[in-house]
Amino acid sequence: MDTLRQEPELDVGDVRPRGPFLPRESPLPMSKQELRGPRRGEGEPKIAPAPLALRRTLIFLGTVAMTAAGSYEMYEVVNVGGVTVLEWMVLALFLPLFAWIAFSFMSTIAGFFLLLFRMKDQLGIDPEAPLPPIGSRNAMLLPTYNEDPNRIMARLRAMCESVDLSGRGSRFDWFVLSDTTDPSIWIAEEKCFLRLRRESGASNVYYRHRRENTARKAGNIEDWVKRFGAGYDHMIILDADSLMTGDTIVRLVAAMETHSDVALIQTLPFVVNAKTLFARLQQFAGRLYGPLIAAGITWWHGTEGNYWGHNAVIRVRAFAQDAGLPDLGGPKPFGGHILSHDFVEAALMRRGGWAIRMAPTLGGSFEECPPSLLDFAARDRRWCQGNLQHLAVLPARGLHWVSRLHLLTGIGSYLTAPLWLLFLVLGILISLQAQFVRPEYFPKGFSLFPKWPAQDPILAAWVFAGTMGLLVAPKLLACILIGTQRRTRRQFGGGALIFTSFVIETFLSGLIAPVMMIFQSAAIAEILLGRDSGWQVQRRDGGDVPGKELIRKYAWPTFFGVAMAAGAYAVSLPLLLWMAPVLIGLLLCIPIAVLSSMVSGPAPRLFRTPEQTAPPWVLVRAEEFAKAADESAMPPLLELVHDRQLLEDHLANLPDEKRRNRGQIDPHLAIARAKIEDAHRFEEVLDYLTARETFAVLNSPTLLRAICTKPDRNP
Repeated sequence: MDTLRQEPELDVGDVRPRGPFLPRESPLPMSKQELRGPRRGEGEPKIAPAPLALRRTLIFLGTVAMTAAGSYEMYEVVNVGGVTVLEWMVLALFLPLFAWIAFSFMSTIAGFFLLLFRMKDQLGIDPEAPLPPIGSRNAMLLPTYNEDPNRIMARLRAMCESVDLSGRGSRFDWFVLSDTTDPSIWIAEEKCFLRLRRESGASNVYYRHRRENTARKAGNIEDWVKRFGAGYDHMIILDADSLMTGDTIVRLVAAMETHSDVALIQTLPFVVNAKTLFARLQQFAGRLYGPLIAAGITWWHGTEGNYWGHNAVIRVRAFAQDAGLPDLGGPKPFGGHILSHDFVEAALMRRGGWAIRMAPTLGGSFEECPPSLLDFAARDRRWCQGNLQHLAVLPARGLHWVSRLHLLTGIGSYLTAPLWLLFLVLGILISLQAQFVRPEYFPKGFSLFPKWPAQDPILAAWVFAGTMGLLVAPKLLACILIGTQRRTRRQFGGGALIFTSFVIETFLSGLIAPVMMIFQSAAIAEILLGRDSGWQVQRRDGGDVPGKELIRKYAWPTFFGVAMAAGAYAVSLPLLLWMAPVLIGLLLCIPIAVLSSMVSGPAPRLFRTPEQTAPPWVLVRAEEFAKAADESAMPPLLELVHDRQLLEDHLANLPDEKRRNRGQIDPHLAIARAKIEDAHRFEEVLDYLTARETFAVLNSPTLLRAICTKPDRNP
């Protein structure tokens, strides 16, 4: 595959950072190579170890058996009097959609029995055992892009303290890797970072800001690996909303030291700090059902696990040697840098002979959730584009078949949305055809008996019930499992509260699912039409959305709800009632969106999770730091004028202008320079400069020093 390329191996050397700010220039340029097969000569194993092969056989045989049974019953539903063209189309859609549900169900069944009988972790990680010693050098990487500086520094400081309390703090360095483009946030980041170092006394915390955020988060990590990775054995990748306990971080590193063939260990992050109803639904569902799913897929994934992009430990050498991301040919949205880079990085490292593992029962790993359905859908739109880009990665030579399956699963998670929509539309068309189109009782050719177009409604009801059962059964199994865990059950609030929350969450999720079906179908249509998702800042706090935006965003789900309801009612009232679970969510999507995005009261009992009942120390500490932070802000240039020490530190963080490429002119800087020369007072500079021009000035040491230190420029 000519368009898929990979980075070469890095040389090893001591490139430990010096000082709080990091240099930006790259002393180790990485050229891209043709991807022609496995890197380390080990390649794709032809046969998996016997226990692992048996596990996978059980999962796939169970999936095939249930799919065959469900498809046969669906065929019997439409085969009363013969199968029409539309009915054949429905059968063709039902087969992959039911297989998708059955596949997920089989993994959940495996996870249920693993957790029920408390089987040993495959990596030998015991969260209850004494904390092991570690001897490696480790880097904690926190990439950020226009995020709230106070909150990210609060989380970073809490994690840093948690690791220090474990007695292993000297084995870790912490890096804030900023791709921020907003000038006010950039200066606030530096201010918060310097305050963190000053107040905590931590000399192993560093900050780097990239002027050009090439390849987004993946490029941010790549830049660090090229310049500083050779000085470290492992790196733990965080997101801006990530939190991990020191205990979990140390145990992950110890597992990497024990298993030298492992390139990556992924944790299961639990959602925390949910404030809106929508976020609390996701928090409760992930905490209750997530462990079953994670344990199940870990059981049969084995050494061919996956990477979710954050809250995971990675062996730096394996990443540098084998995880160089490809540049896909063609224009965006399918070409260019891969948005969903994590799946591809895991596949490339596995192709290089490294094991990719997961630790589903370790705990101590947390993240946050978008506060509203619209915020969730906006993030999902970016993920959708990234997963569809994986179509170009699938044919790459040397990938393990399970790694290809991960890529296919990511693609399928979005393609199923338009398939479900088409399935529903075809169902209505079949009913409309039977109601308004005169049937051909005696088709061409000799026939003694008429051909009656009909379906079996009773059998259809059983097929529907079986499908719903496969969707709901994993949730019921999770409730049963929690019932066997006394301590966890109490932290959830008790059996009665768990069951009540489960019933309401299932009902509300059923209303939200059709809306997400429309959003995902629209996302795929946009991508096929060539629209790029861009890189939008993710909102993490309040979920309030302006009324005009609500109406504009939810117009399509409402339209589809009205159209489908009209079509169903035109056939019969029973069909309308039959489709009510889908139609209600679409027709009421705007009021549901408003209600679910509202901030809940303090510590509600419904949808309670263990992290709310007994919050880990690192969560409490991060919240304390965030509340104590000074959130007052002023324009970035004014901030530097008032704080000369901040100005000097900022200038120290900038590269020498003489080292920049000659002949390279920044048009925003040129415009800013002209505006500054025309300005008579400092206040005019603040008024005239746009955000991009201010960003250019902040990147120019000469111009910045001139406007911030001249006496006649002082406010």
